[in-house]
Amino acid sequence: MRKVMFWLAVALVWLGSFSLLTAGAVTQGGTLIIALGADPAGGLDPESVMNNESGFIMATLYDSLTAYKPGTAEVVPGLAKSWDISADGKTYTFHLREGVSFHDGTPFNAQTYIQALDRLLDENHPYFYKKQEGVSSMVAYSLEPTVASYKAVDDMTVQITLKTPYAPFLSDLAMVWLGVVSPKAVEKYGFDVSKHPVGTGPFTFVEWVPNDHVTVQANPNYWREKPKLDRIIFRVVPEGSVRALKLQKGEVHIMADVPPETISRLERDPNVVVLRQAGLTVNGIGIPRRVKPFDDVRVRRALNYAVNKEEMNKFLYRGIAVPMKSPIPPVLWGYNDSLEGYPYNPEKAKQLLKAAGYPDGFSTELYAYPNPRGYNSVGAKMATAVQGYWAQIGVKAKIVQLEWGAYLRTVRSKDFAKLNMRGWSGDNGDPDNFLFNLFHSSRLPTAFAGPPEIDALIEQARVVTDQAKRVALYKEIQARIMEDAPWVFINHTQQVRAISKKVHGFRLNPLQMFFNMEQVWMEQ
Repeated sequence: MRKVMFWLAVALVWLGSFSLLTAGAVTQGGTLIIALGADPAGGLDPESVMNNESGFIMATLYDSLTAYKPGTAEVVPGLAKSWDISADGKTYTFHLREGVSFHDGTPFNAQTYIQALDRLLDENHPYFYKKQEGVSSMVAYSLEPTVASYKAVDDMTVQITLKTPYAPFLSDLAMVWLGVVSPKAVEKYGFDVSKHPVGTGPFTFVEWVPNDHVTVQANPNYWREKPKLDRIIFRVVPEGSVRALKLQKGEVHIMADVPPETISRLERDPNVVVLRQAGLTVNGIGIPRRVKPFDDVRVRRALNYAVNKEEMNKFLYRGIAVPMKSPIPPVLWGYNDSLEGYPYNPEKAKQLLKAAGYPDGFSTELYAYPNPRGYNSVGAKMATAVQGYWAQIGVKAKIVQLEWGAYLRTVRSKDFAKLNMRGWSGDNGDPDNFLFNLFHSSRLPTAFAGPPEIDALIEQARVVTDQAKRVALYKEIQARIMEDAPWVFINHTQQVRAISKKVHGFRLNPLQMFFNMEQVWMEQ
Protein backbone atom coordinates (compact mmCIF):
# COMPACT_ATOMS: atom_id res chain seq x y z
CA MET A 1 0.00 0.00 0.00
CA ARG A 2 2.87 2.35 0.89
CA LYS A 3 4.50 1.66 -2.50
CA VAL A 4 1.23 2.47 -4.27
CA MET A 5 0.89 5.74 -2.36
CA PHE A 6 4.54 6.61 -3.07
CA TRP A 7 4.20 6.14 -6.84
CA LEU A 8 0.86 7.93 -6.82
CA ALA A 9 2.53 10.89 -5.12
CA VAL A 10 5.38 10.81 -7.66
CA ALA A 11 2.83 10.76 -10.50
CA LEU A 12 0.94 13.71 -9.06
CA VAL A 13 4.14 15.73 -8.68
CA TRP A 14 5.17 14.86 -12.25
CA LEU A 15 1.74 15.77 -13.61
CA GLY A 16 1.77 19.02 -11.64
CA SER A 17 5.20 19.89 -12.99
CA PHE A 18 4.05 19.04 -16.51
CA SER A 19 1.00 21.28 -16.20
CA LEU A 20 3.14 24.15 -14.91
CA LEU A 21 5.57 23.73 -17.80
CA THR A 22 2.81 23.65 -20.40
CA ALA A 23 1.02 26.62 -18.76
CA GLY A 24 4.26 28.56 -18.84
CA ALA A 25 5.16 27.65 -22.42
CA VAL A 26 5.17 30.69 -24.69
CA THR A 27 2.58 30.48 -27.46
CA GLN A 28 3.43 32.21 -30.71
CA GLY A 29 0.83 33.97 -32.84
CA GLY A 30 -2.72 35.08 -32.30
CA THR A 31 -4.56 38.41 -32.25
CA LEU A 32 -4.64 40.55 -29.12
CA ILE A 33 -7.54 43.00 -28.81
CA ILE A 34 -7.16 46.13 -26.68
CA ALA A 35 -10.22 48.23 -25.81
CA LEU A 36 -9.71 52.00 -25.88
CA GLY A 37 -12.14 54.61 -24.60
CA ALA A 38 -11.68 56.97 -27.57
CA ASP A 39 -10.37 57.16 -31.12
CA PRO A 40 -6.73 58.28 -31.66
CA ALA A 41 -7.69 61.92 -32.24
CA GLY A 42 -5.33 63.67 -34.64
CA GLY A 43 -3.80 60.52 -36.08
CA LEU A 44 -0.62 58.49 -35.63
CA ASP A 45 2.21 60.88 -36.46
CA PRO A 46 4.20 61.34 -33.23
CA GLU A 47 5.45 64.77 -34.27
CA SER A 48 1.96 66.27 -34.69
CA VAL A 49 -0.26 64.65 -32.08
CA MET A 50 -0.37 64.45 -28.30
CA ASN A 51 -3.08 62.32 -26.71
CA ASN A 52 -2.90 58.99 -24.93
CA GLU A 53 -4.97 56.97 -27.40
CA SER A 54 -2.61 57.91 -30.22
CA GLY A 55 0.34 57.29 -27.89
CA PHE A 56 -0.90 53.81 -26.95
CA ILE A 57 -0.87 52.77 -30.60
CA MET A 58 2.26 54.67 -31.65
CA ALA A 59 4.27 52.94 -28.92
CA THR A 60 3.93 49.73 -30.96
CA LEU A 61 4.83 51.36 -34.31
CA TYR A 62 7.82 53.58 -33.55
CA ASP A 63 11.15 53.51 -31.79
CA SER A 64 12.95 56.55 -30.43
CA LEU A 65 16.64 57.40 -30.22
CA THR A 66 16.65 56.45 -26.55
CA ALA A 67 14.21 54.16 -24.75
CA TYR A 68 12.89 53.30 -21.29
CA LYS A 69 13.90 50.20 -19.38
CA PRO A 70 10.79 47.95 -19.37
CA GLY A 71 8.42 48.86 -16.57
CA THR A 72 10.32 52.03 -15.61
CA ALA A 73 11.19 55.55 -16.75
CA GLU A 74 14.92 54.78 -16.64
CA VAL A 75 16.66 55.77 -19.90
CA VAL A 76 18.41 53.01 -21.86
CA PRO A 77 19.67 52.75 -25.46
CA GLY A 78 17.13 52.70 -28.26
CA LEU A 79 17.89 53.42 -31.91
CA ALA A 80 21.08 54.92 -30.53
CA LYS A 81 23.18 52.13 -29.04
CA SER A 82 25.32 54.58 -27.04
CA TRP A 83 26.15 58.26 -26.71
CA ASP A 84 28.77 60.68 -25.44
CA ILE A 85 28.12 64.01 -23.72
CA SER A 86 30.54 66.94 -23.88
CA ALA A 87 32.04 68.39 -20.72
CA ASP A 88 29.84 71.50 -20.97
CA GLY A 89 26.71 69.33 -21.18
CA LYS A 90 25.60 70.81 -24.52
CA THR A 91 26.83 68.43 -27.24
CA TYR A 92 25.50 64.87 -27.54
CA THR A 93 27.12 62.43 -29.95
CA PHE A 94 24.85 59.46 -30.70
CA HIS A 95 26.19 56.20 -32.12
CA LEU A 96 23.32 54.67 -34.07
CA ARG A 97 22.30 51.05 -34.15
CA GLU A 98 23.26 49.22 -37.35
CA GLY A 99 21.01 46.94 -39.40
CA VAL A 100 17.73 48.74 -38.61
CA SER A 101 15.17 49.55 -41.31
CA PHE A 102 11.88 51.41 -41.36
CA HIS A 103 8.77 49.39 -42.18
CA ASP A 104 8.91 50.63 -45.79
CA GLY A 105 12.46 49.30 -46.22
CA THR A 106 14.21 52.65 -45.83
CA PRO A 107 17.46 52.12 -43.90
CA PHE A 108 17.79 53.86 -40.55
CA ASN A 109 21.09 55.74 -40.47
CA ALA A 110 22.48 59.16 -39.72
CA GLN A 111 21.16 60.65 -42.95
CA THR A 112 17.57 59.43 -42.51
CA TYR A 113 17.58 60.55 -38.88
CA ILE A 114 18.77 64.03 -39.91
CA GLN A 115 15.95 64.12 -42.49
CA ALA A 116 13.50 63.25 -39.71
CA LEU A 117 14.90 66.07 -37.56
CA ASP A 118 14.59 68.50 -40.46
CA ARG A 119 10.81 68.06 -40.44
CA LEU A 120 10.78 68.97 -36.76
CA LEU A 121 13.27 71.82 -36.64
CA ASP A 122 13.63 73.33 -40.14
CA GLU A 123 10.77 75.71 -40.87
CA ASN A 124 11.71 75.60 -44.58
CA HIS A 125 10.96 71.89 -44.79
CA PRO A 126 7.87 71.39 -47.01
CA TYR A 127 6.23 69.33 -44.25
CA PHE A 128 7.51 71.26 -41.23
CA TYR A 129 5.24 70.05 -38.44
CA LYS A 130 3.97 73.53 -37.53
CA LYS A 131 2.52 74.07 -41.00
CA GLN A 132 -0.37 71.81 -40.04
CA GLU A 133 -3.50 73.43 -38.69
CA GLY A 134 -4.31 72.73 -35.05
CA VAL A 135 -1.14 70.72 -34.46
CA SER A 136 -0.19 69.91 -30.87
CA SER A 137 3.32 68.54 -30.53
CA MET A 138 5.82 67.69 -27.83
CA VAL A 139 8.49 68.95 -30.25
CA ALA A 140 7.62 72.52 -29.26
CA TYR A 141 8.26 71.57 -25.64
CA SER A 142 11.38 69.42 -26.01
CA LEU A 143 13.50 69.89 -29.14
CA GLU A 144 12.52 73.26 -30.56
CA PRO A 145 13.52 75.46 -27.60
CA THR A 146 16.67 73.48 -26.80
CA VAL A 147 18.41 72.35 -30.02
CA ALA A 148 20.94 74.77 -31.53
CA SER A 149 22.28 72.56 -34.34
CA TYR A 150 22.51 68.97 -35.53
CA LYS A 151 24.54 67.08 -38.11
CA ALA A 152 25.59 63.67 -39.38
CA VAL A 153 29.20 62.99 -38.40
CA ASP A 154 29.33 59.81 -40.50
CA ASP A 155 26.89 57.14 -41.70
CA MET A 156 26.06 55.93 -38.19
CA THR A 157 26.87 58.91 -35.97
CA VAL A 158 24.73 61.97 -35.25
CA GLN A 159 25.70 65.01 -33.21
CA ILE A 160 23.15 67.32 -31.57
CA THR A 161 24.24 70.55 -29.90
CA LEU A 162 21.93 72.30 -27.43
CA LYS A 163 21.60 76.02 -26.78
CA THR A 164 22.18 75.44 -23.08
CA PRO A 165 22.51 72.33 -20.91
CA TYR A 166 19.13 70.65 -20.67
CA ALA A 167 18.79 68.01 -17.98
CA PRO A 168 15.77 66.04 -19.33
CA PHE A 169 17.17 65.74 -22.89
CA LEU A 170 17.82 61.98 -22.95
CA SER A 171 14.49 61.32 -21.21
CA ASP A 172 12.71 63.51 -23.75
CA LEU A 173 14.23 61.62 -26.68
CA ALA A 174 12.72 58.36 -25.37
CA MET A 175 9.17 59.70 -25.39
CA VAL A 176 6.67 58.11 -27.76
CA TRP A 177 6.09 61.64 -29.11
CA LEU A 178 9.63 61.63 -30.51
CA GLY A 179 9.31 58.31 -32.31
CA VAL A 180 11.30 58.39 -35.55
CA VAL A 181 9.21 58.51 -38.74
CA SER A 182 10.44 57.27 -42.11
CA PRO A 183 11.45 60.32 -44.23
CA LYS A 184 10.44 58.35 -47.34
CA ALA A 185 6.91 57.99 -45.93
CA VAL A 186 6.78 61.75 -45.21
CA GLU A 187 7.85 62.43 -48.79
CA LYS A 188 5.16 60.06 -50.08
CA TYR A 189 2.22 61.04 -47.86
CA GLY A 190 3.08 64.56 -46.68
CA PHE A 191 0.97 65.57 -43.71
CA ASP A 192 -1.22 62.51 -44.32
CA VAL A 193 1.58 60.40 -42.86
CA SER A 194 -0.53 60.56 -39.70
CA LYS A 195 -2.92 58.17 -41.50
CA HIS A 196 -0.09 56.05 -42.92
CA PRO A 197 2.39 55.68 -40.04
CA VAL A 198 5.80 54.18 -40.84
CA GLY A 199 8.35 53.65 -38.07
CA THR A 200 10.92 51.03 -37.06
CA GLY A 201 8.86 49.53 -34.22
CA PRO A 202 7.85 45.93 -33.40
CA PHE A 203 4.53 46.23 -35.24
CA THR A 204 3.59 47.68 -38.62
CA PHE A 205 0.45 49.59 -39.53
CA VAL A 206 -2.39 47.72 -41.30
CA GLU A 207 -5.51 49.91 -41.15
CA TRP A 208 -7.38 52.58 -39.24
CA VAL A 209 -11.17 52.67 -39.37
CA PRO A 210 -12.00 55.91 -37.50
CA ASN A 211 -14.06 55.48 -34.34
CA ASP A 212 -13.92 51.71 -34.73
CA HIS A 213 -10.42 50.20 -34.66
CA VAL A 214 -6.74 50.37 -35.57
CA THR A 215 -4.92 47.17 -36.59
CA VAL A 216 -1.16 46.58 -36.46
CA GLN A 217 0.73 43.41 -37.32
CA ALA A 218 4.05 41.89 -36.24
CA ASN A 219 7.17 43.29 -37.86
CA PRO A 220 9.13 40.16 -38.90
CA ASN A 221 12.27 42.25 -39.39
CA TYR A 222 12.26 43.96 -36.01
CA TRP A 223 15.77 44.66 -34.80
CA ARG A 224 15.04 43.74 -31.23
CA GLU A 225 13.02 40.77 -29.91
CA LYS A 226 10.55 39.57 -32.56
CA PRO A 227 6.87 39.97 -31.53
CA LYS A 228 5.16 36.84 -30.26
CA LEU A 229 1.71 38.01 -31.40
CA ASP A 230 0.59 38.07 -35.04
CA ARG A 231 -1.37 41.28 -34.65
CA ILE A 232 -2.95 43.73 -32.24
CA ILE A 233 -6.35 45.37 -32.74
CA PHE A 234 -7.01 48.58 -30.81
CA ARG A 235 -10.81 48.68 -30.67
CA VAL A 236 -12.65 51.89 -29.77
CA VAL A 237 -15.34 51.20 -27.15
CA PRO A 238 -16.44 54.54 -25.61
CA GLU A 239 -18.73 53.17 -22.88
CA GLY A 240 -16.78 51.92 -19.86
CA SER A 241 -19.30 49.28 -18.75
CA VAL A 242 -19.34 47.87 -22.28
CA ARG A 243 -15.53 47.66 -22.31
CA ALA A 244 -15.64 45.74 -19.04
CA LEU A 245 -18.33 43.38 -20.32
CA LYS A 246 -16.38 42.69 -23.52
CA LEU A 247 -13.32 41.85 -21.44
CA GLN A 248 -15.29 39.44 -19.27
CA LYS A 249 -16.84 37.78 -22.33
CA GLY A 250 -13.42 37.37 -23.94
CA GLU A 251 -14.18 39.74 -26.83
CA VAL A 252 -11.23 41.95 -25.81
CA HIS A 253 -8.11 40.96 -23.90
CA ILE A 254 -6.84 44.21 -22.39
CA MET A 255 -8.92 47.12 -21.11
CA ALA A 256 -6.93 50.33 -21.34
CA ASP A 257 -9.32 52.71 -19.61
CA VAL A 258 -10.89 51.09 -16.54
CA PRO A 259 -13.76 53.08 -14.96
CA PRO A 260 -13.58 52.96 -11.14
CA GLU A 261 -17.11 51.58 -10.85
CA THR A 262 -16.10 48.43 -12.77
CA ILE A 263 -12.95 47.59 -10.80
CA SER A 264 -14.52 45.55 -7.98
CA ARG A 265 -16.59 43.55 -10.48
CA LEU A 266 -13.53 42.79 -12.58
CA GLU A 267 -11.47 41.84 -9.53
CA ARG A 268 -14.08 39.20 -8.66
CA ASP A 269 -13.88 37.62 -12.12
CA PRO A 270 -11.55 34.58 -12.02
CA ASN A 271 -10.67 35.09 -15.69
CA VAL A 272 -9.53 38.69 -15.29
CA VAL A 273 -6.48 40.26 -13.64
CA VAL A 274 -6.64 43.91 -12.53
CA LEU A 275 -3.24 45.62 -12.50
CA ARG A 276 -2.66 48.83 -10.53
CA GLN A 277 0.20 51.14 -9.74
CA ALA A 278 0.58 54.71 -8.50
CA GLY A 279 0.21 56.93 -11.52
CA LEU A 280 2.36 59.77 -12.84
CA THR A 281 -0.83 61.80 -13.14
CA VAL A 282 -2.36 65.14 -12.26
CA ASN A 283 -6.04 65.93 -12.72
CA GLY A 284 -7.90 69.20 -12.24
CA ILE A 285 -9.48 72.27 -13.81
CA GLY A 286 -7.51 75.00 -15.53
CA ILE A 287 -8.41 78.56 -14.62
CA PRO A 288 -8.04 81.47 -17.10
CA ARG A 289 -6.25 83.57 -14.50
CA ARG A 290 -5.96 86.71 -16.67
CA VAL A 291 -9.70 87.28 -17.19
CA LYS A 292 -12.34 88.40 -14.68
CA PRO A 293 -13.31 87.19 -12.16
CA PHE A 294 -10.40 84.75 -12.18
CA ASP A 295 -7.71 87.45 -12.26
CA ASP A 296 -8.21 87.72 -8.49
CA VAL A 297 -6.25 85.00 -6.68
CA ARG A 298 -8.93 84.96 -3.95
CA VAL A 299 -11.46 83.71 -6.49
CA ARG A 300 -9.10 81.00 -7.71
CA ARG A 301 -8.43 79.86 -4.16
CA ALA A 302 -12.16 79.92 -3.38
CA LEU A 303 -12.86 77.54 -6.26
CA ASN A 304 -10.29 75.17 -4.76
CA TYR A 305 -11.57 75.27 -1.19
CA ALA A 306 -15.14 74.68 -2.42
CA VAL A 307 -14.40 71.19 -3.83
CA ASN A 308 -14.49 68.18 -1.52
CA LYS A 309 -11.69 66.12 -3.06
CA GLU A 310 -11.76 63.42 -0.36
CA GLU A 311 -15.45 62.79 -1.01
CA MET A 312 -14.90 62.72 -4.78
CA ASN A 313 -12.03 60.26 -4.42
CA LYS A 314 -14.09 57.95 -2.22
CA PHE A 315 -17.38 57.88 -4.10
CA LEU A 316 -16.59 58.95 -7.67
CA TYR A 317 -13.08 57.53 -8.09
CA ARG A 318 -13.77 54.57 -5.78
CA GLY A 319 -10.49 54.84 -3.87
CA ILE A 320 -8.05 54.92 -6.79
CA ALA A 321 -7.12 58.59 -6.27
CA VAL A 322 -5.54 60.84 -3.65
CA PRO A 323 -6.07 64.61 -3.23
CA MET A 324 -3.72 66.79 -5.26
CA LYS A 325 -1.52 68.88 -2.96
CA SER A 326 1.16 69.70 -5.53
CA PRO A 327 1.26 70.22 -9.31
CA ILE A 328 3.40 67.07 -9.67
CA PRO A 329 2.51 63.55 -8.48
CA PRO A 330 3.77 62.20 -5.13
CA VAL A 331 5.66 59.30 -6.76
CA LEU A 332 7.83 61.65 -8.84
CA TRP A 333 11.25 62.69 -7.58
CA GLY A 334 11.37 66.28 -6.35
CA TYR A 335 7.85 66.14 -4.89
CA ASN A 336 7.29 68.70 -2.13
CA ASP A 337 5.52 66.74 0.61
CA SER A 338 5.33 69.76 2.92
CA LEU A 339 2.47 71.33 0.95
CA GLU A 340 -1.09 71.12 2.26
CA GLY A 341 -3.04 71.87 -0.90
CA TYR A 342 -6.61 73.12 -0.56
CA PRO A 343 -8.64 71.00 1.90
CA TYR A 344 -12.42 71.23 1.71
CA ASN A 345 -13.58 74.44 3.40
CA PRO A 346 -16.72 75.93 1.83
CA GLU A 347 -17.01 78.65 4.49
CA LYS A 348 -13.51 79.90 3.69
CA ALA A 349 -14.43 79.77 0.00
CA LYS A 350 -17.43 82.00 0.62
CA GLN A 351 -15.34 84.44 2.65
CA LEU A 352 -12.77 84.69 -0.15
CA LEU A 353 -15.48 85.33 -2.75
CA LYS A 354 -17.01 88.02 -0.58
CA ALA A 355 -13.63 89.69 -0.05
CA ALA A 356 -13.07 89.60 -3.82
CA GLY A 357 -16.39 91.39 -4.44
CA TYR A 358 -18.57 88.39 -5.29
CA PRO A 359 -20.66 87.77 -2.15
CA ASP A 360 -23.40 86.10 -4.21
CA GLY A 361 -21.05 84.21 -6.47
CA PHE A 362 -21.16 84.48 -10.27
CA SER A 363 -22.02 82.52 -13.43
CA THR A 364 -19.44 80.91 -15.69
CA GLU A 365 -18.80 78.06 -18.14
CA LEU A 366 -16.81 74.87 -17.61
CA TYR A 367 -15.57 72.99 -20.69
CA ALA A 368 -15.53 69.21 -20.37
CA TYR A 369 -14.71 66.09 -22.40
CA PRO A 370 -16.86 62.92 -22.20
CA ASN A 371 -14.33 60.09 -22.39
CA PRO A 372 -12.00 58.64 -19.74
CA ARG A 373 -8.35 59.69 -19.65
CA GLY A 374 -5.31 58.06 -18.08
CA TYR A 375 -5.41 60.79 -15.43
CA ASN A 376 -9.22 60.98 -15.14
CA SER A 377 -11.00 57.67 -15.45
CA VAL A 378 -14.50 59.13 -14.96
CA GLY A 379 -14.52 61.65 -17.81
CA ALA A 380 -17.17 64.37 -17.62
CA LYS A 381 -18.52 63.08 -14.30
CA MET A 382 -15.71 65.04 -12.67
CA ALA A 383 -17.10 68.28 -14.10
CA THR A 384 -20.58 67.43 -12.85
CA ALA A 385 -19.28 66.80 -9.34
CA VAL A 386 -17.34 70.08 -9.29
CA GLN A 387 -20.38 71.92 -10.64
CA GLY A 388 -22.35 70.69 -7.62
CA TYR A 389 -19.73 71.80 -5.09
CA TRP A 390 -19.37 75.24 -6.67
CA ALA A 391 -23.14 75.76 -6.62
CA GLN A 392 -22.99 75.58 -2.81
CA ILE A 393 -20.88 78.76 -2.74
CA GLY A 394 -22.95 80.57 -5.37
CA VAL A 395 -20.81 79.81 -8.44
CA LYS A 396 -23.12 78.63 -11.21
CA ALA A 397 -21.11 76.73 -13.83
CA LYS A 398 -22.69 75.71 -17.12
CA ILE A 399 -20.96 72.61 -18.48
CA VAL A 400 -20.01 72.76 -22.16
CA GLN A 401 -19.17 69.24 -23.27
CA LEU A 402 -17.31 68.62 -26.54
CA GLU A 403 -16.23 65.45 -28.33
CA TRP A 404 -12.58 64.70 -27.51
CA GLY A 405 -11.06 65.87 -30.79
CA ALA A 406 -13.09 69.09 -30.79
CA TYR A 407 -12.27 69.60 -27.12
CA LEU A 408 -8.52 69.44 -27.76
CA ARG A 409 -8.73 71.85 -30.70
CA THR A 410 -10.78 74.29 -28.63
CA VAL A 411 -8.87 74.37 -25.34
CA ARG A 412 -5.44 74.40 -26.99
CA SER A 413 -6.17 77.46 -29.13
CA LYS A 414 -4.37 80.63 -28.04
CA ASP A 415 -7.57 82.64 -27.62
CA PHE A 416 -9.36 80.11 -25.39
CA ALA A 417 -10.38 81.76 -22.09
CA LYS A 418 -12.76 79.48 -20.17
CA LEU A 419 -12.54 77.10 -17.23
CA ASN A 420 -11.73 73.64 -18.54
CA MET A 421 -10.90 70.14 -17.36
CA ARG A 422 -7.14 69.63 -17.52
CA GLY A 423 -4.75 66.84 -16.68
CA TRP A 424 -1.52 65.12 -17.58
CA SER A 425 0.06 61.68 -17.61
CA GLY A 426 3.84 61.80 -17.30
CA ASP A 427 5.80 61.24 -20.51
CA ASN A 428 9.36 60.81 -19.29
CA GLY A 429 9.59 60.63 -15.48
CA ASP A 430 10.97 64.17 -15.07
CA PRO A 431 9.27 66.98 -13.08
CA ASP A 432 9.93 69.36 -15.97
CA ASN A 433 7.49 67.32 -18.06
CA PHE A 434 4.66 68.47 -15.77
CA LEU A 435 5.78 71.93 -14.70
CA PHE A 436 6.92 73.32 -18.04
CA ASN A 437 4.19 71.79 -20.14
CA LEU A 438 1.30 72.61 -17.81
CA PHE A 439 2.33 75.86 -16.12
CA HIS A 440 4.87 77.74 -18.24
CA SER A 441 3.23 80.63 -20.09
CA SER A 442 4.72 79.65 -23.45
CA ARG A 443 2.71 76.41 -23.37
CA LEU A 444 -0.64 77.96 -22.45
CA PRO A 445 -3.44 79.95 -24.08
CA THR A 446 -2.91 83.65 -23.36
CA ALA A 447 -5.64 83.84 -20.73
CA PHE A 448 -3.96 81.07 -18.70
CA ALA A 449 -0.42 82.52 -18.67
CA GLY A 450 1.24 82.55 -15.26
CA PRO A 451 3.46 84.98 -13.33
CA PRO A 452 6.86 85.74 -14.95
CA GLU A 453 8.71 84.75 -11.78
CA ILE A 454 7.32 81.20 -11.96
CA ASP A 455 8.22 81.00 -15.65
CA ALA A 456 11.78 82.08 -14.79
CA LEU A 457 12.14 79.41 -12.09
CA ILE A 458 10.87 76.69 -14.43
CA GLU A 459 13.37 77.81 -17.09
CA GLN A 460 16.19 77.80 -14.56
CA ALA A 461 15.38 74.25 -13.41
CA ARG A 462 15.57 73.00 -17.00
CA VAL A 463 19.20 73.99 -17.47
CA VAL A 464 20.58 72.97 -14.07
CA THR A 465 22.13 69.50 -14.26
CA ASP A 466 22.90 69.07 -10.55
CA GLN A 467 20.09 66.84 -9.21
CA ALA A 468 20.05 68.32 -5.70
CA LYS A 469 19.76 71.85 -7.06
CA ARG A 470 16.95 70.78 -9.39
CA VAL A 471 15.07 69.24 -6.45
CA ALA A 472 15.36 72.48 -4.46
CA LEU A 473 14.12 74.54 -7.40
CA TYR A 474 11.21 72.21 -8.06
CA LYS A 475 10.10 72.32 -4.46
CA GLU A 476 10.02 76.12 -4.62
CA ILE A 477 8.17 76.06 -7.96
CA GLN A 478 5.51 73.71 -6.56
CA ALA A 479 4.92 76.01 -3.58
CA ARG A 480 4.65 79.09 -5.82
CA ILE A 481 2.18 77.39 -8.18
CA MET A 482 -0.04 76.14 -5.36
CA GLU A 483 -0.11 79.65 -3.87
CA ASP A 484 -1.02 81.19 -7.24
CA ALA A 485 -3.82 78.60 -7.77
CA PRO A 486 -3.95 78.51 -11.59
CA TRP A 487 -5.89 75.23 -11.33
CA VAL A 488 -8.51 73.67 -9.18
CA PHE A 489 -6.25 70.88 -7.98
CA ILE A 490 -8.37 67.69 -7.82
CA ASN A 491 -6.35 64.47 -7.55
CA HIS A 492 -3.66 62.03 -8.61
CA THR A 493 -5.13 58.77 -9.93
CA GLN A 494 -3.71 55.29 -10.07
CA GLN A 495 -2.91 53.65 -13.39
CA VAL A 496 -5.35 50.74 -13.76
CA ARG A 497 -5.42 48.11 -16.50
CA ALA A 498 -7.55 44.98 -16.65
CA ILE A 499 -6.34 41.99 -18.65
CA SER A 500 -7.52 38.51 -19.52
CA LYS A 501 -5.72 35.70 -17.70
CA LYS A 502 -4.84 34.38 -21.15
CA VAL A 503 -2.48 37.35 -21.61
CA HIS A 504 1.13 36.92 -20.50
CA GLY A 505 4.18 39.17 -20.53
CA PHE A 506 2.20 42.41 -20.24
CA ARG A 507 3.55 44.86 -17.69
CA LEU A 508 2.57 48.31 -16.54
CA ASN A 509 4.99 51.20 -16.85
CA PRO A 510 4.74 54.58 -15.11
CA LEU A 511 4.31 56.36 -18.46
CA GLN A 512 1.13 54.36 -19.25
CA MET A 513 2.07 53.64 -22.89
CA PHE A 514 1.92 50.18 -24.48
CA PHE A 515 5.67 49.80 -24.60
CA ASN A 516 7.42 46.43 -25.13
CA MET A 517 4.35 44.74 -26.62
CA GLU A 518 6.72 42.43 -28.51
CA GLN A 519 7.09 40.59 -25.19
CA VAL A 520 3.36 39.87 -24.85
CA TRP A 521 1.83 36.50 -25.78
CA MET A 522 -1.52 34.77 -25.41
CA GLU A 523 -2.68 31.29 -24.54
CA GLN A 524 -4.40 29.88 -27.62
